[in-house]
Amino acid sequence: MAHNRIDHYPTRTPDPAPHLERHDATVWGRIDAPDLAGFDTDGYTILDQLISPDEVARFAREIDRLADDPALHGDERVIVEKSSNRVRSVFEVHRLSSMIAELAAEPRVAGLARQILGSEVYLHQSRVNYLPGFGGAGFYWHSDFETWHAEDGMPSPRAVSISIALTDNYPFNGSLMLMPGSHRTFVPCQGETPADNYRESLQEQEIGVPAQSDIEVLAHKYGIAQFTGRAGSALLFDSNIMHGSANNITPFPRSNIFLVFNSVENTLDEPFAAPARRPTYIANREFTPV
Repeated sequence: MAHNRIDHYPTRTPDPAPHLERHDATVWGRIDAPDLAGFDTDGYTILDQLISPDEVARFAREIDRLADDPALHGDERVIVEKSSNRVRSVFEVHRLSSMIAELAAEPRVAGLARQILGSEVYLHQSRVNYLPGFGGAGFYWHSDFETWHAEDGMPSPRAVSISIALTDNYPFNGSLMLMPGSHRTFVPCQGETPADNYRESLQEQEIGVPAQSDIEVLAHKYGIAQFTGRAGSALLFDSNIMHGSANNITPFPRSNIFLVFNSVENTLDEPFAAPARRPTYIANREFTPV
């Protein structure tokens, strides 16, 4: 547990707590890319074609290789669906795939994070998400920063994520939903963090999720948008924006490369509301700039 630090974003409280206005900036640097013009207001932006169709095909083959690699069977970095035992996510992919590591370091990717965060950046987390057809489980509404603050000791929401679509995102195959502008509001969550909570939460998160009444307030205040688009498009979003996805009951799978960039000036400390640090494959503590 963290001690003797000012916690501007207290969470995992025993009783319900009021929403907090964000103490920190959303954009810390200078925006040069026209696509990022609305990021400060909305907390996200959609990039129509971040990678080419040829690159989509190459990365699709690469993530299939990772999912099928017998050397990774049983590896704790591979998360399987609770109901079907199919691969749900593979973590630390920038260490498992040189292709993905090179992509993450490119100016068209890491360069966007530097503009938003106003500093050098490093990969806090990397993973591939698979949402297969006919039963891929979604993610309930949540703020990533709430978890990274509570369980990883991230001081402030000076982090951004980029989700690069390797399949078409339709409104009906579990594509990500966001509440535009909700990144300005921090929602404390109720309940104590159990030991090794990540073992359950990476399959289905139950601790660190807002109450239905919180979601109702935010949805009426901010509305709900959705990330849809062709394979090769990407979503860049603030660490504190409220987001989630539905189950995929269609025959159209959805997969993406998910990269989280943190500022080197916002490095992790001890958890603010958890008994111990999570493993480094979930919360990287090697601050090598990319």
